[in-house]
Amino acid sequence: MSIITHDITKFYGSQMVLDKVNITIGKGEVVGLLGPNGAGKSTLMKILTGYIPPASGTASVCGHDVMMDTEEVKKIVGYLPENNPLYLDMYVKEYLEFIAGIHKLGKASRNRIREMIEITGLGPEQNKKIGTLSKGYRQRVGLAQALIHNPEVLILDEPTSGLDPNQLIEIRDLIKGIGREKTVILSTHIMQEVEAVCSRAIIINLGKIIADGSTTQLS
Repeated sequence: MSIITHDITKFYGSQMVLDKVNITIGKGEVVGLLGPNGAGKSTLMKILTGYIPPASGTASVCGHDVMMDTEEVKKIVGYLPENNPLYLDMYVKEYLEFIAGIHKLGKASRNRIREMIEITGLGPEQNKKIGTLSKGYRQRVGLAQALIHNPEVLILDEPTSGLDPNQLIEIRDLIKGIGREKTVILSTHIMQEVEAVCSRAIIINLGKIIADGSTTQLS
């Protein structure tokens, strides 16, 4: 299994945001984490990537415990946060070179950057500053940085939020293509988004899993 959680619980102060969450996601699945704003989707994703600890419970990614083996988890996970933090004064290609350096790709960097630019359709924009790009192309840059180290698992937090209809279709198609080779979990609060991209949906509300099944069953 790619992702397993057991009784994951999380508090912010006295407020419980995750309440004994149990999920299992197999290798190669594209799963939508569906729920309203404040349901706990982003918090669960941050725990799975090792960015924040749970209050209790355990989680593993490809057999690595997210708290005991955090560095290994980060090597095999690609993560695109909801706010897609980018260095706006950097050029696209320069930024990807910077990310490749963080992942210590070494001699493989040049070929990998070229592959990411091709896969994400960034060719026409690669020599532009990130700050001059549209929201859709910034999302492509975010996806490129999440994929550059060839992770086994891709975690995307509301990857199509704020996109126009054309950009929405392009990013959805890109994610579907990536999902043919990797385990993908993406969050959204739109059922149509899950139906367009995912084969399975996990519905979360007020920190609890309330439904888990194929998109056909849940729709």
